[in-house]
Amino acid sequence: MAWLLLIAGGLFEVGFTTSLRHVDGFRNWPWVLAFLVSVSLSMGLLEVASRSIPMGTAYAVWAGIGAAGTAIVGILVYHEAASLPRLLLLTGLIGCIVGLRLLR
Repeated sequence: MAWLLLIAGGLFEVGFTTSLRHVDGFRNWPWVLAFLVSVSLSMGLLEVASRSIPMGTAYAVWAGIGAAGTAIVGILVYHEAASLPRLLLLTGLIGCIVGLRLLR
């Protein structure tokens, strides 16, 4: 269960980083609210998951999901560069996240 909560927390990290792109100096209230809700849920889920998963592992997985997810959203939604080196590095990052889970 802790791993599912950690994955959800990482996905909410993608939500808060994506929302942050649109807050416009904290003047765009729908995006500000989305940011605040996402960051609260993300941090809360990380805290709960870290009760059962070692903090170093939990944080690395949480941050990795957020980083990879945010980069993927950037590529798919905001048409950021999807060069072969970038895609290979993202694949490596995802592989490291999976590896941390398997080694628990």
